Amino acid sequence: MENNKTKSGISRQQFLQRTAMAGAAALLSNLEGFALTTADKKLRVAVIGCGSVSNRYLPQLQSSKLIEVVSLCDIKPERAEAQNKQYNVGAKTYPHIDAMLKGVPFDMMVTLTDMQIHGELNKKALLAGKHVWSEKPMANTYAEGKALLDLAKSKKLRLWGAPAVVNSPQFAFMSKTIQEGKLGKIAAAHGQYGHTGPTWSAFFYEKLGGSMPDLGVYNMATLTGLLGPARSVVAMLSIVKPERTVDDKGKIKVEAEDNAHILLEHDKGVISHVMCGFNYFDPHGHEAGNQTLHSIQIYGDAGNMRLIGYDWETNGVILDTHWDKPAELVSTDKGGYEWQEGARVTGESIITGIEPKINVEHALHVLEIIEAARKSQATGMRIKLKSKFPFPVVK
Repeated sequence: MENNKTKSGISRQQFLQRTAMAGAAALLSNLEGFALTTADKKLRVAVIGCGSVSNRYLPQLQSSKLIEVVSLCDIKPERAEAQNKQYNVGAKTYPHIDAMLKGVPFDMMVTLTDMQIHGELNKKALLAGKHVWSEKPMANTYAEGKALLDLAKSKKLRLWGAPAVVNSPQFAFMSKTIQEGKLGKIAAAHGQYGHTGPTWSAFFYEKLGGSMPDLGVYNMATLTGLLGPARSVVAMLSIVKPERTVDDKGKIKVEAEDNAHILLEHDKGVISHVMCGFNYFDPHGHEAGNQTLHSIQIYGDAGNMRLIGYDWETNGVILDTHWDKPAELVSTDKGGYEWQEGARVTGESIITGIEPKINVEHALHVLEIIEAARKSQATGMRIKLKSKFPFPVVK
């Protein structure tokens, strides 16, 4: 792994070190129809994409008594072989998805590749009769993602997309606080996530990459999960640094936005704002375990609350509801939540029949927001959205 930090951004090693410091009901009417009937049978999982993110996913999947990782796949076969050995997986390794689909039988594919090919790979898995958990985004466009969902429904398969932010105890606390009216009438919210940019791969900066599907997606999922689906989007996107130097391709031209501001219109007059980018100096950025700054803020006319740490790696909530008392730090217990748990949680749900809070239609809604933001920048117009998802997420 590259250990040097360049002026252009944050290295893969730094990202891994820092993240390591921190610890779909509408799809089908009844998840129990998918539950494996044999008590001792495990869900067989295949992981495609054995780069840096797999270092977080593999231990999570291996921690489950209900899941067995049987296949690892990467277009650089040596990476699959290295991860197989590193984590003592005992899986078969493959150089291509077609070989993996013809290899050892499995039930669910976990997609951890470059984001631009998620949709193509997920479609192949669904056509082959496999459930899918996909890192974000699950497809490159909303239409492509909706087609994947329709395909999954037609084949009675499950499909989910990252992120898993709705699983954190802090998300649940904030949702309940809003629903109980403790903030009064909600008016506005803000989310932010940024650093100086990944250096290990060009795909972050290539067409259909960018800071929105890599970073802003978390805030979009959190804010819509707390405030409800967005009705329309207005955005301004830019490329601040037109050239980058990355490990796999050297000097490249940046094609996707590395700076984004997105306004979301929710029901009842609520407006939220997301800012994300690859040009944000923040020495605390990925040190979530030591993070004391807030990344999400919700305002009402009777109070406000601030999520401490990033929404993917939460540390607590500051609740401010009194004129004459100081704000209170609450909900500091993470309850075992980790941002990389999505594949494990959804995979286990196939066996247990217990519907997870993570919902594919929510992920599709976020994908539509990203696409609408790009259209808004291109046209200078407000873009209306058509997708929805079951709300509230926490009942």
